[in-house]
Amino acid sequence: MEDIPQTADEPYSRGDEVRVYLGPDDPDSRHHGKTGTVVDVLEDSFAEETERNLDSYSYRIEVDGRELDVWFRHRDLVPETG
Repeated sequence: MEDIPQTADEPYSRGDEVRVYLGPDDPDSRHHGKTGTVVDVLEDSFAEETERNLDSYSYRIEVDGRELDVWFRHRDLVPETG
C-alpha cells in the first residue's frame, strides 16, 4: 500500500519547501512530484464554502529557479522533508 503524504496543519509561508502532490486526472498533474519553494501566498474566501480554514490558501512555487505559472491549493502541497 502506498504511503500517502499529508498536507501541513498550518498555512505555508514564503520560503517553505514543499512537494506537489496531485492525482493523475488533475489538469496540472505534470507537476506532480516536483519540489520547490513557496514564493507567494494568496488567501481568498473559499473556506467559507468548504468550512475548512486551509482551503482559503493558494501558493505559487519556484522549482529549479523558475516560478511555476500555477496557483496550487493547500491540499495540493505537502511539506518537503528531505
